[in-house]
Amino acid sequence: MKLAFIGLGAMGAGMAGNLLAKSGAPLTVWNRSAEKCAPFAARGARAAASIAETAEADVIFLSLPDGGVVERVVRGEDGLWPHLRAGQTIVDTSTCGYGETVRLAAALRERGIDLLDAPVSGMEARAADGTLTVMCGGDEAAFARVRPLLECIGTTVRYMGKSGSGQLSKLINQLLFDINAAALAEILPLSVKMGLDSRAVGEIVNTGTGRSHASEFFIPRTLGGVFDEGYPLAKAYKDLVSAAELAAREAVPLPLLDAAAQTYRTALRLGLGAESKGAMIKVYERLLGVEFRADAPET
Repeated sequence: MKLAFIGLGAMGAGMAGNLLAKSGAPLTVWNRSAEKCAPFAARGARAAASIAETAEADVIFLSLPDGGVVERVVRGEDGLWPHLRAGQTIVDTSTCGYGETVRLAAALRERGIDLLDAPVSGMEARAADGTLTVMCGGDEAAFARVRPLLECIGTTVRYMGKSGSGQLSKLINQLLFDINAAALAEILPLSVKMGLDSRAVGEIVNTGTGRSHASEFFIPRTLGGVFDEGYPLAKAYKDLVSAAELAAREAVPLPLLDAAAQTYRTALRLGLGAESKGAMIKVYERLLGVEFRADAPET
């Protein structure tokens, strides 16, 4: 079995590295910035000169910024489309919209090609360690064939159902994280406003019942004034857009998520889109005239 991997960004590089190290299969890699292929070529992978060369593989992995890029790479004239053949499998680890995933899967199915939507959960370190959570949608037989490959990149690998189910599962997970991040942004500045010590509050939250993955990740970084680690707000906002579209179509009320989305939108309007979700705290810090930092002055 021949493998290919397209997209060697922060997450893709880790996943491709684990496939190369663990799968035992020949791997071809391609990235828009060709220099990112060099470390893989040094380890025995083939560095493709064009996307077309990756279409020689039996299983093609994608790790791309969004659904629009996935569409161009798969169906564009300069992409995979003219070179694909029946019997191939495309495993898309990108985070895309449910509808666009279902449509792409249907188009590929007409040509006898399986698309597995397999978005992942976990930060860059987990991608490098091969300990991601993988949520997979698509044909179950195709999933069974590539499961050993998915287990090279993740320790939790679950089949979630028909095409789009992986993306829906990722969305559910992300929305809960988004709500947690917005809650931290709203509540932590209140503690400073009322005269509490930021470091002490951070310790109480992260050892108490208020802790979450969001608090464990963002509180230490916020205390240190670090807002450039984690997914940028502007890119993360696509999850909230997807949720709003689903809620409107299915007539499902999501009041907590709607409230969290207001904080995201305010942060974006304040020019914080290039910073992490933790930067949403600046919305309420500015409103209250305080900062949740380890060295913040007493109020």
